[in-house]
Amino acid sequence: MSQLALRPPVPGISLTPWLLVAVGLAAMYLPTVYDLYRTVWSGEDQGHGPIVLALSIWLLWRKWPDIVSVDHIAPKPVLGLALAGLAGLVYALGRSQHIALLEFGSLIPVLMGIVLALRGPARLKSIWFPLFFMLFMMPLPGALVDMLTQPMKMAVSYAAEHLLYSMGYPVARTGVILQIGPYQLLVADACAGLHTLFTLEALGLLYLNIVRTASVLRNAGLAILIVPISFGANVIRVVVLSLVTYHLGDEAGQGFLHGFAGMVLFLSALALITFFDSMLRFGSAHLKPKGTE
Repeated sequence: MSQLALRPPVPGISLTPWLLVAVGLAAMYLPTVYDLYRTVWSGEDQGHGPIVLALSIWLLWRKWPDIVSVDHIAPKPVLGLALAGLAGLVYALGRSQHIALLEFGSLIPVLMGIVLALRGPARLKSIWFPLFFMLFMMPLPGALVDMLTQPMKMAVSYAAEHLLYSMGYPVARTGVILQIGPYQLLVADACAGLHTLFTLEALGLLYLNIVRTASVLRNAGLAILIVPISFGANVIRVVVLSLVTYHLGDEAGQGFLHGFAGMVLFLSALALITFFDSMLRFGSAHLKPKGTE
């Protein structure tokens, strides 16, 4: 953990405004979080939402000493309150019309407006990553998900078929349905959809933020590689499920081991991220000009 996270609160700072903010945010968004937990987040497709929310809160907590510090602040109360007020109207619209994306999506500009009003642009800039990270917990529009998920499933199914065939298994494919031996497997949205890609993107960006290297090549390279890494992890998950079903039967493939394959997805993604990060670190070290640190 960084020294920033271990730094004690700065004495003499009034926490009253922040307590009032916390109460207001809880009154507005706890019912929204509860509704999402009972509906959208309860399914496998967007079950990552609560995890991303918890990680976002942790990332903000790491920045808490910087947020509340009064050193060199330049509050923008008019701009901040205007932004928070506009976001509040978006929240009211989303809440009244049951549009989860507007209702919960208003949280980010509300937080931005509060920090601008109380501390200013410099403090807002310091928490850009936690605010950006929150985007990954937002419920996505169904039309966008349907439009992008089908070609992603086709690509993952195609790659899994050829990988299984190269391993010597009797496999065929029709669209997003894999036939391996006597079993048929449908590559579902949860196995290769846009939500899974979003989850793995969040994992990769969190890794980048925690590692926090100064190398531009390493950061940019890994950020770009997160997309193919996510694709590869999805292929590994489908292959594992296919092998489990082929060797242990359909009941095993659809039972406990199906959930275990989800763990395989994230472990393989983390392993790939770590591997490529090591390669990029090796490459950036050898490309560094002589005489630099």
